[in-house]
Amino acid sequence: MRKYLFLLSFLISYAMTARESRSLDAGWEFVLSEATVDQLAGVEGWRTVDVPHDWSIEGEFDRSNPSGQGGAYLPTGMGWYRKTIKADIGADERLFLEFDGVMACSSVYVDGQLAGYRPNGYVGFTYDITDLVTPGKEATIAVRVDNSVQPASRWYTGSGINRHVRLVSKNVCHITANGAFTSYNDGKIDIKTNISNTYNKDIKVSLQYILKGADGKTVTQGNSSAVQIGAGLQTEISGSIDIKNPHLWSIDDPYLYTLEVSVMDGRKELDTEIVTTGLRTIRFDNEKGFFLNGQNMKMYGVCLHSDAGALGTAVPASVWEYRLQQLRKLGVNAIRMAHNPADPTLMELCDCMGFLVMAESFDTWDTPKNHAEKGYNLYFDDWWEADTRAMVEQARNHPSVVIYSVGNEIRDNLNNEQGFDKYRKQQDLVHSLDNTRPVTMALFRPNSSGVYRNGFAEMMDVVGQNYRVDELKAYHDAHPEKAIIGTENTHDVQSWLMLRDDPSLCGQFLWAGIDYLGEAAWPQVMWSTSLLDVTGGVKPAGLQRASWWTKEPMVAFARHADNNGAGALVSDWTPADMDTYDQAVIEIYSNCQEVDVWINGEPQGRRPMPDNARPVVYNVNYDQGIIDVRGYNDGVEAAKCFSVTVGDPQRIMIEKIGGHAGTSFDDVEILSVSVADAEGNVCPNNDCRIELKVEGAELIAVDNADILAHETSHKSAVFNTYQGRMTAYIRRTSATGKVTVTATDCSSAAALKGTATF
Repeated sequence: MRKYLFLLSFLISYAMTARESRSLDAGWEFVLSEATVDQLAGVEGWRTVDVPHDWSIEGEFDRSNPSGQGGAYLPTGMGWYRKTIKADIGADERLFLEFDGVMACSSVYVDGQLAGYRPNGYVGFTYDITDLVTPGKEATIAVRVDNSVQPASRWYTGSGINRHVRLVSKNVCHITANGAFTSYNDGKIDIKTNISNTYNKDIKVSLQYILKGADGKTVTQGNSSAVQIGAGLQTEISGSIDIKNPHLWSIDDPYLYTLEVSVMDGRKELDTEIVTTGLRTIRFDNEKGFFLNGQNMKMYGVCLHSDAGALGTAVPASVWEYRLQQLRKLGVNAIRMAHNPADPTLMELCDCMGFLVMAESFDTWDTPKNHAEKGYNLYFDDWWEADTRAMVEQARNHPSVVIYSVGNEIRDNLNNEQGFDKYRKQQDLVHSLDNTRPVTMALFRPNSSGVYRNGFAEMMDVVGQNYRVDELKAYHDAHPEKAIIGTENTHDVQSWLMLRDDPSLCGQFLWAGIDYLGEAAWPQVMWSTSLLDVTGGVKPAGLQRASWWTKEPMVAFARHADNNGAGALVSDWTPADMDTYDQAVIEIYSNCQEVDVWINGEPQGRRPMPDNARPVVYNVNYDQGIIDVRGYNDGVEAAKCFSVTVGDPQRIMIEKIGGHAGTSFDDVEILSVSVADAEGNVCPNNDCRIELKVEGAELIAVDNADILAHETSHKSAVFNTYQGRMTAYIRRTSATGKVTVTATDCSSAAALKGTATF
């Protein structure tokens, strides 16, 4: 597990010889205030925070909050961040502030002077602040965040500087932010680099390219031709280098190179950009679907929003890594970033861990959607071009990104020339910035909107549709020349069979991969039709998906929680009411040829797994003890799982289930805290209120996967278990030493207790 985060850290902190980049994450002052920048001196109540930071998740769930069901009924508003920097730049340098994202409507000031404004909270942006500072002197950066105009989103967005921030100094002749773009084809790496010359004179420069492998050794190198750049102008320089026997990036072997692109004035190095890249080829075929490195494969995808439950939208890399690992166990190999540009940290992890990515720009164009009437539709006309450009330039060097989407279920009229023009302009812009990947959009009810009849769909590189897989199939039958993909799909068997049996369908993306905050009507506070719960726990739907999408032999079960097939599916053998539960209806999920259920050592009858992908259903007399489920291939046992009827609660069990030990923002350890019997089995029907005390670390947040959990803040040290469990996120306060976590049941006289040291 550690290697992914180590590589990510290496890529982020790679030493650059001709520029300096330092993190500005630590030590900001923060206050909730509606003050103007001129009034900040009189504002009181500032507190120190590190960013990334989401202030909304610190608040209380309240049905009256204007964020409404889209924003999970959490508070929004206006806030200020400020920090003092020192402008350590020479006469031939420029100074830049780089933000990976600020939610939302951010205004950045330097010593009271406006550096820039950005309404979109998902895109990264860079401001040149050279002319706003005095070299060698201190300057105050102040960031106003206005997330008060609500309802602005159909799902939870968070509020604040919720992604990383950097201060970068470069030569006056330099590579622009995300200005170097690499692509690979047939033994050659093409490099396009945008150079800005802010000298007051012309300059002649060339580019030097050095490609290094994962071991840091040089693989190949080359140079571009020299180019004259006029004073105050930008230009794009194209070049290429050959590579023999490249180590290709794939989902099973996500090998990454680093390319050093240096701006050279003769032999003098002016600026160097380090580009992380993976070499691979992609193809979307109208008959046979998707190809990676010439190999035909299906995209087994899920849609993800940007929050991680109790952590809000300021999500550490180690938490994203754990979530991706849990999805990979279920066979997921593709992620749709729904419905906005993703955190670069998540994109980098997809590179490192071998996930295919659909990068997406917008959920709305001009026409609003319910529960988000005051969202991006207010800004689309003025900002779509800049925001699309930002998304593509940030995404295009990621080998994981294989396709772009410029819209999700767009409600604008697409049955007229104005609708055609909006799409065409966005697609053309993407092509101009990156001509190596196709463009799609998630069409909404295309038969009723007319886009399957009026020629709109034929404009698209790949035709994508949400749900209604039969309509997408019918469109392809009528237009076999078009490649197709399911951009959003339900968890039903019919959709899976369409993907399994139709070679032309490139892939599907389930809604959703993981539970997320928002898009739920009170008293619920989150969406819950997913493969994983909000803490990363696998649901029965995830077990079934694993039976379809994984290769290693597996078998799993779920039973209906109530007697005789009633109630939701659960994966335990401990009914809530033993007195009334006598008939257990069990679903068996497996990719094996046959399965059998054993109860207390007695087989219930071996049965074949059906070709129609549905589970095998057993209706058995319930008996306390052990349920043992087995899968067989060619008559030989290939997989098994079991569960026991648990005893009375005897203790609280604390286990580390993911994350990494460390003190940085991205280092978080994930702990499972559960009510257990004497044998250590989780008691799914014995919930209690637990108080956590942590020594040697900070308790970051607590969660329990309950979609109704809104009575207590996720930042509280006292929290309820749900189905016997809860999850705690901690960050160490010292790089050395032990961490001790104590959990005490404070809801009953039994006062169960547990302690663990890490």
